[in-house]
Amino acid sequence: MKYSPPSFAGFGLGLRTCYFEEILTTEPNVDWFEIISENYFVSGGKPWHYLSQIKERYPIVMHGVSMSIGSTTEVNFDYLRKLKQTIERVQPLWISDHLCFSSLGDFNSHDLLPMPYTEESLDHLCKRLLIVQDFLERPLILENVSSYLTYQASEMSEWDFLTELHKRTQCQFLLDINNVYVSARNHQFDPSEFLNAMPTSSIAQIHLAGHSDFGTHIIDTHDQPICNEVWQLFADFAQTHPPVNTMIERDDNFPAFKEIMSELEQARSLAPTSWSMHEYA
Repeated sequence: MKYSPPSFAGFGLGLRTCYFEEILTTEPNVDWFEIISENYFVSGGKPWHYLSQIKERYPIVMHGVSMSIGSTTEVNFDYLRKLKQTIERVQPLWISDHLCFSSLGDFNSHDLLPMPYTEESLDHLCKRLLIVQDFLERPLILENVSSYLTYQASEMSEWDFLTELHKRTQCQFLLDINNVYVSARNHQFDPSEFLNAMPTSSIAQIHLAGHSDFGTHIIDTHDQPICNEVWQLFADFAQTHPPVNTMIERDDNFPAFKEIMSELEQARSLAPTSWSMHEYA
């Protein structure tokens, strides 16, 4: 089944519970909100109470954290059924999850573990992606994860792996520029090489987020402001690419909502004017 990539919808924010009330009362200048899919697998409660009101005013995107598409354990159809039910209820612009594995059999690491970049992994992912998309009847956008280890078995770089996956399946990616920067610092490669190598046709969305810097390594904590280096990577990328849906992601140590909005406005200001001209085209 052939799927069309999502249209450019502008600049979004991660929807977090601490901001529910302020969003409803102030109706900020946000083009769309991204929810964590698994938070809405329940039938009711506070998340749905607020989401039902927010989605009347803003488009919604769904982002999962526990599909574990790279696992060698059989595809979890119980999970996919819950996801599909939530998709039908939310009617998101698009859905995404992480290109990683987090579970193996009964073991769950509760972390997003990178895959070895091998031909065997590529074949495995292509098959799994087809199964998932056929079940959901929607395309699945995959996010690059931050990493803290590499595999001796890897046969190619991460960006070559993603490029080849796109070539074989036409899948698209949620390009987390902070994750690229984190991995680049941890593994000592040039983040620009990663970003410049990605086919333009493969990028459906961008995440911008903060991290914790420990000197010898950095960790993707999403609890700090976006650093200058990540802003510069985004600015350079935006100047050489057509419009890409871009979102500010914050998951802990939440600041006042106006600070998150300030980062959103900074992302808008760094993008070329051609992006705003294409908004909602």
